[in-house]
Order: sequence, then C-alpha cells, then structure tokens
Amino acid sequence: MNFTHFINSLWAIICEMSPYILLGFIIAGVLHVFVEQRTMSRHLSGSSFSSVIKAALFGIPLPLCSCGVLPTAVSLRRQGAGKGATTSFLIATPQTGVDSIAATYSLLGLPFAILRPVAALTGAVFGGAMVNKFDKEDEEQSLNCNLADEETKNKPLAIKIVAALKYGLIDMVASVGPWLVTGLIIAALITVLVPDTLFVGLSRYPLLAMLAVVAVAVPMYVCATGSIPIAMSLMVKGLSPGIAFVLLMAGPAANFASLMILSRTQGRKATIIYVASVVVTAIAFGLIIDTFMPASWFLPASSVAAVDACHVTIGWFPTACSILLLALLCYTFFMSKHNHKHHNITEMTKEYKINGMACQHCKNNVEKQLAKVPGVESVEVNLDKAVATVTGNADSNAVIDAIRLAGYEFVSVS
Repeated sequence: MNFTHFINSLWAIICEMSPYILLGFIIAGVLHVFVEQRTMSRHLSGSSFSSVIKAALFGIPLPLCSCGVLPTAVSLRRQGAGKGATTSFLIATPQTGVDSIAATYSLLGLPFAILRPVAALTGAVFGGAMVNKFDKEDEEQSLNCNLADEETKNKPLAIKIVAALKYGLIDMVASVGPWLVTGLIIAALITVLVPDTLFVGLSRYPLLAMLAVVAVAVPMYVCATGSIPIAMSLMVKGLSPGIAFVLLMAGPAANFASLMILSRTQGRKATIIYVASVVVTAIAFGLIIDTFMPASWFLPASSVAAVDACHVTIGWFPTACSILLLALLCYTFFMSKHNHKHHNITEMTKEYKINGMACQHCKNNVEKQLAKVPGVESVEVNLDKAVATVTGNADSNAVIDAIRLAGYEFVSVS
C-alpha cells in the first residue's frame, strides 16, 4: 500500500468534512442545553399519528448515534411517550443529525443532504404508524422520570452558551469520535486499495447489491457521520449513488447492539417492524435514486475524487477546522483514558455493573442520574468495564432504580 497516497486521501476527506462537522457539533450543544427533554416527551404521549410525526421531526436534527439514542428513547418511553412514537424516534435519530446532514452536504452534495432526512422521516413515520397499528400499547404505567438538565436550566445565558459548547465540542466529539475516525480510515483505505472496476459489475444488479450492502451494514456499526466517507469512497470506486445511499441509511440504524436492546425494551414485534422500516425505506429510496435521478447529481466532493490524480490545494479555513477537529479528538481520547483511573474500594464505595452503555453520551447520562440519588458523594463510569463506581452512603436500591430509569440494565453490585 502507498502510505503517502493513504495519508493524502485521508487528509482530503477530513478537510472536506471538518467545517461542517464542527458546525453540527455546536448546533448539537445548543439543542442539548436549550431544548428540555421534558418538552419533547410531553408531545410524544399516546398512540396518535401526530405523535409519530412529532417524534420523527424531533429525532431528525438530534446528532445521536444508535448507541446514544437508545437510552434517550427508553427514557422518553418511561416518561409517557407512546410505543409508536418511540419507534419513530429510534428510526429517525441515528440516521441523521445536524452534524451528519452538514457533512453529507460537504462530501456528497445537496441532493444527498436533502434526501437523507426525507428518507429518515418517511421510514420513521411508516415504522411508528405500523407499531401503533400492529403492536398495541400495553397498559403498563409509565414512570415519571424527569431528565431535564436542571444544572443549566436557570443559569445566565453566558453559562448556557459555555455548556452548549462543552457538550458539542467535548461530549459529542467523545461520543461520535471513535466511529468517525473508523469511518475516515476505512474510506481512505477503500480509496487506496479497492480497484476502480470492482463495483462496476455489482452496480448492474442494484437490488442484489443493496441487499448485500444491508447484510454488510448491520455488523458494521458506524454512526451517521462515520458512514459518509465510506459511502463517498465506494462511489468514487464505481458504486451507484442509490447503493451508497442504502449504506448511509441502513448502517447507522440497524446493528446487532441496537436490535438486542430494542428487543428487550420495545418487544420482538416492534423490533421486527423497526428493522423492516429501515431496510425497506433505504432500498426504496436507493432504487428511486438510481432509476429516476441523474447520476451527475450525486458526484462526490471534487477534491476527494481528485486525490488519486495528484495533490489538492486546500484552503486555510478547512485546514484550520481539520486541525481543531483532530485536536478535539485527541483531547477527548486522552481525557477518557485519564478518567478511567483506579478507585480504592472502601466501605463507602460500591461498583455497579451496567449493560447498555456504549459511548460518552451513555457515560454522561448515567453519571448525571446517579449523582441525583440522595447520599451519593461522587460517581464515575468506566465504559470499558461497564461499571459505575459510586461513593457515599446512598441506598443501593435507589441507585439501581436510577440506573433503570436512565434507560440501562442493572446487572450486579459489588
């Protein structure tokens, strides 16, 4: 492998995406701080069609990956959101987000950036409506779990802005970062290693190719933003826009981890409807793109496509944004390693094993909820070990209840 070619390809992709990704992260912080979660859940109760549409519209701009959206959706469900609305939220949210829409525009152009949220909305509304029709609401009383961010609710505007920037540029980067880096590296490797003619034959059988992409996308486990450079690189190598679109939509929404948790929280029937909605919508839109829309509408970013030819001149602004993004990725990586320090176990300290945590968003959610339990002096979550270390004289049953109310599964305490 030509290492210089790989580095040039990787840098070109990063420079195309970084300004839009940073903008999306900032908008994500604003949504997190200034939009209360209790406001969302108030509009999602019941099994009406309007609640399904509202859930999809709420979910589309939120920049949560599939692992981050699961505890959020479970919490909304426990606050009274209907099962159909929860399913709609689960479908729409991981497929899009302000960061991924902006990054899609930067690498794949305006048509893809428009079609992506439209397809997410269509699949979410269809899936939510089908759940309401075929999987009726149970009579189980929803738990009233108030997840509004009380720390910033009544703070001055300047404090809220700082909190929004911290969440967007630190917490969100930590959450999305691993999947984004994985997607960038895979994209650069595809650009360097995959022969240009490999996908020409596959594109002759679009439906078969789309089904193959779905089969690959499920275990792939990439976020909405991380799937973009992979789809772009495959298009550069000859894959049709419609097939690439299936990867963009199915990859972030359907993966083994999500389906396992969905089956436990929503039930088997709702999970089957969820998967069918994601796959059918992605393939339907992919076929529409390849059949009715000119391929010239879906050309990848010129600087990335041209990276094979020679070298690409990149302006100072995308270069500065790329440096800042890389600095944030490095900072959040080393901070996460630093925070996983060893705790001295005392009579005041207990470790709670938790299932379902997969990213920085999960970590922050659990720490915030456990910190509210009376008697808790400090909390630290280790994602690698899936353990929450709680110091204080809090009642263990109250801690366990807080874990479950946050949307995660309690396993054991020691």
